[in-house]
Amino acid sequence: MGCLAIGIQCLIGAVFLASSAGKVTGRRAFDRFVSSVAGMQVVPFRSARSVARTVVAAEGAVCVCLAVPVPAATVVGLAIAAGLLAVFTAGIALSVRRGVRTPCRCFGASQAPLGPRHIVRNLVLTAAAVTGAAAVSAGGTATPGGVAVAVLGGLLLGALVAALDDILDLFRPVETGTRPYGT
Repeated sequence: MGCLAIGIQCLIGAVFLASSAGKVTGRRAFDRFVSSVAGMQVVPFRSARSVARTVVAAEGAVCVCLAVPVPAATVVGLAIAAGLLAVFTAGIALSVRRGVRTPCRCFGASQAPLGPRHIVRNLVLTAAAVTGAAAVSAGGTATPGGVAVAVLGGLLLGALVAALDDILDLFRPVETGTRPYGT
């Protein structure tokens, strides 16, 4: 497997690991995710809990497939990831189009309402997963140094994607109702 495939495998693996872990770190975290699924108004309210369980299980399956050091398992994991991301993107787009502002619980704790940035993020990740599956299928060789850079780069990008809402919130203008210190 070449360095591009390894880097994307680590990127997608880190994103899905952070996503699934953030949703199951406690009963309250999972319940908040269920509320977010229901709040998207894409599935019937009574189905939200089972849909949430299915999402968490599928995200876990992606992590397991990407952790298995067999190219075929990596391709399966990346294909599942691409399919999930496409479904997530469609659901978010439908919610945003309807004006739904439910919090994105993609990684568990975020309070950021669903919006275009989540759609763009998922489209980029979908493209990365498809590219990674193609790169794994194409084969290739990698040097130890290249593998190290690919792994570290993929994990770093995955962590940045998982923290994207929090990072973007740092640059959000302060609301007019608040006063800076000392005034």
